[in-house]
Amino acid sequence: MSTSEFERPIYPQLNAPPRLLLGPGPSLVDPRVLQVMGAPLVGHLDPFFLDLMDRTQSLLRYVYQTKNKLTIPVSGTGSAAMEAAVANMVEPGTPVLVCINGYFGGRIAEMAARYGGEVQTINRPWGEIFPPEEVKAALHQRPAEVVAIVHAETSTGALQPLDEIASIVHELGGILIVDAVTSLGGVPLQVDELDIDVCYSGSQKCLSCPPGISPITLGQRAVQRLENRQSKVANWYLDLSMVQAYWGSERTYHHTAPISMVYGLYEALRIVVEEGLENRWERHRLNAGMLWDGLEEHGLELHVPLEYRLPSLTTVRVPDGVDELVVRQGLLRDYNIEISGGLGELKGKVWRIGLMGFSSRRENVRLLLSALADLLK
Repeated sequence: MSTSEFERPIYPQLNAPPRLLLGPGPSLVDPRVLQVMGAPLVGHLDPFFLDLMDRTQSLLRYVYQTKNKLTIPVSGTGSAAMEAAVANMVEPGTPVLVCINGYFGGRIAEMAARYGGEVQTINRPWGEIFPPEEVKAALHQRPAEVVAIVHAETSTGALQPLDEIASIVHELGGILIVDAVTSLGGVPLQVDELDIDVCYSGSQKCLSCPPGISPITLGQRAVQRLENRQSKVANWYLDLSMVQAYWGSERTYHHTAPISMVYGLYEALRIVVEEGLENRWERHRLNAGMLWDGLEEHGLELHVPLEYRLPSLTTVRVPDGVDELVVRQGLLRDYNIEISGGLGELKGKVWRIGLMGFSSRRENVRLLLSALADLLK
């Protein structure tokens, strides 16, 4: 068989630019994580890897602050973990309440509708949070078996208090799904203390691991709901009733695990544990405060009020007369710094600055503030 009719493509060797990632994700990856990801591959049923799976789950339970047995990494990005949460908890006809105050609450609602849920939404302006009484009133008006809310809304920089939400949902017979993609490992989050039923996250934010593997944990109420389903989970790949058999003692084959990504997540979680959760939360808080003060000193206005501001992701209102894209392009071109623009309702109105995991460093804050000041002259 001849290949002569096709011109052989010749491309240069990969040489990725050394960006300073200060956007909404991915964050900078700790060099230790990159190093372990280059370790030799083993099979997904190799004794070495099976032992690593157990240790990774133990580390995840610490970072989530939970004793949930079903605590695993999903093979996929944060959106895969989101879909796993929805697909396993929602059946055709399931009454669902989704709290939407940003882009990712809307994504949950879209997924729930695709899985046949009878979706009701309550909405808040982008950048605001939901008071518990609003969730309670919505559930009294129309009961829901599944309630979903975003803890750290990446599109707005708002941090949703969860203290009373779970108890309200449980009193009215529902289970609570929490999106912690931009909070796990960077913002206080204690799954058992808050009594959250399903909580998912991503690897590429405050955990500072490359995107592609996503933690999820299910409490006993959620596990019972999964076991009592009237229909099979519509998404075969994300069916946790099968996936948990691989991550559990049975080690029943389901799909080939992303070996190198598990290596990376394992090391990223070890780094979190070494630093200590409380110390890590405090580091994110202090560096965010330094950023907020510096931005306001330069006359820039922050989108979210201080009491609900997310330390890992800050939204900055674009000043009148400033082209937000030109500033972002200047940061990338002249300083090798990446920040992002707004999504949805905030497109063109804000910049999004991430200080997550390995990216949350004082020197990065100083460099960004200096660069922004120069470009905004």
